[in-house]
Amino acid sequence: MSAGPTADLARLVDLVESFSRQEILLLGDFVADEFVFGDISRVSREAPVLILRHRETECVPGGGANAANNLADLGARVFPVAALGEDAPGDALTAYFKSKRVDTSGLVRVRDWRTPTKTRFLAGWTHTARQQVLRMDYEPAGPPPERASDLIVRKIRDRLPGASAMLVSDYGYGSATPASLQAAPAKKRVALPVTLDSRYRLHEYAGLGLAAATPNEAELEAAHHEEIGGKLAKLESLAQRTMKRLGLRSLVVTRGRDGMTVFERGHSPHSLPVFGSDQALDVTGAGDTVIAVFTLAIAAGATATEAAQLANYAGGIVVMKRGTATVTREELLAAIRADATGGDGPSDHA
Repeated sequence: MSAGPTADLARLVDLVESFSRQEILLLGDFVADEFVFGDISRVSREAPVLILRHRETECVPGGGANAANNLADLGARVFPVAALGEDAPGDALTAYFKSKRVDTSGLVRVRDWRTPTKTRFLAGWTHTARQQVLRMDYEPAGPPPERASDLIVRKIRDRLPGASAMLVSDYGYGSATPASLQAAPAKKRVALPVTLDSRYRLHEYAGLGLAAATPNEAELEAAHHEEIGGKLAKLESLAQRTMKRLGLRSLVVTRGRDGMTVFERGHSPHSLPVFGSDQALDVTGAGDTVIAVFTLAIAAGATATEAAQLANYAGGIVVMKRGTATVTREELLAAIRADATGGDGPSDHA
């Protein structure tokens, strides 16, 4: 497995500058990422736990909503389709995207259904960096009701004709499903690139006309019930089997500090090293950034290699930011130019 060809950096700049001309239809499981910040006050007398003095609470898009947020910050027109509960996290996510002038008419509000929410508690002493001490997940009891799923399909059908590409972000909460994608008109769906990021059921999307997928190593292992264990031959074997099963033109496997490996039909696989430091500050939501940039680049006419290199830059930038973060078009352009001149990487953008 070779290091592979390096994309022409001037070509990458042209691709990024064309992002604003793309419209991405995103079918995703929206998650509210809530961060509760507090200062350590003392240790409780009741139990050996820290007592935090609350400072602030922040709610930002997570899961498929984070992918949509990345697309918006990269300058694309994004049309998100997802179920949200009629609750405070659903209100917060809707208001957030409206503030960014994202069309929210594809967000289906569902009564008696909970918006998936991940609450992270971060603590620290005064004037020190705050560290995560606890995470609590609030999850719906099941998928959205059938009426909501039917409405999601109708919204997909309405927006497919005007899309440059479609991104499916499946976190297992029932908005993004193989059934929803299959219900979309096949002729319109296969006419544009459809990319997939699925946490739990990668292979259930077989036969649905996908162009590419971006699993991480753990997700690829889970799909095959086999361990890679750092063996490149095993990685290639599982990747090729997944490509064949899903009928993919390309597959990008993200590998943490080992970067990512690109598999493309008709080409030898090749690896891209981590851009910048391999000591990530926070990997929360990095996969959402990777699939967003990869999809947007493919929509703009990039090859899989070019799209993966842009996604690699973006991944290197976002893991140097705290919390669920995004990459902007300006940061991505700066990273390309820094790489061209041998300058600093994502540490400039932390």
